[in-house]
Formats: sequence, structure tokens, C-alpha cells
Amino acid sequence: MTVRRVVVDHVLFVVADLDASRGLYTAALAPLGYEELHVQDDGVSYGAEDLDDFTIARGEPVTAAAHVAFSAEGRDAVDAFFAAAIANGATVRGEPGVWTQYSERYYAAFVNDLHLNNVEAVWHAPEPVVDAPRRPGAP
Repeated sequence: MTVRRVVVDHVLFVVADLDASRGLYTAALAPLGYEELHVQDDGVSYGAEDLDDFTIARGEPVTAAAHVAFSAEGRDAVDAFFAAAIANGATVRGEPGVWTQYSERYYAAFVNDLHLNNVEAVWHAPEPVVDAPRRPGAP
């Protein structure tokens, strides 16, 4: 299996409505094992094991048209991320499946957050995924 090296230490998205964005991200990131680690009046930091890798903060100008991909432990986590995100205000960008332009092992789902940022959950399967929808092209 490929060992992945951390390239980016953390990411921050500026949002207009912190409460609405917090609802979306808290619900969507929970199936991936990420939780609220630090909550302040103007922002929320998410991560696992005391590593706050992703933050949303109220302010201007808002972050728009960015892309962030969160690592998932398996297909069920990707599917649950997608369902929770859509139930909490995100819109569909790319339904769960194998995104063949990346790899036969790249199982992912994509949503647009409240500012149309491309938010993804991805599982890098150890073997090609053969029993899932094929998603050619870019989401």
C-alpha cells in the first residue's frame, strides 16, 4: 500500500454564516472520524486526535471555488459523508462511486458547500473497486 505524506498542514475556509456552515461540516465530517476540536465565537476547527487540520471562520471575503478532500476509512464513510452533507445544505457535485479518471481504487463523493466550494471525501481502496458505480470525468 502507498504511504501518503502530509503535504498541507491545515486548511481554513472563510464563511458568511458560521452556524449554517458549522451544521453542514460537523454533520458531514463526523462519519469520517473528524470532530469539533476547538470552538470559538468566530470559528470552528475540525480534526482527529487533537490535530486541527480544517477550520471554518466567519469573515469576508468568503472562500469560494476552492477544493478540499478529506480522507475516509472506507466506502461506508464516503457514503455517509455524502448523505450527511446533502441533508445539511450541501448540493450534489458528484455522487459516490469510483472516479476512474483518478484510479480504479479511487472511491469518492463530492458536494458543493454553502459557498460552492468543492468538498470531497475519498477512500483509496487497497484493490480496484469493482462493485460500485463508475464515474468517468471530473466532478
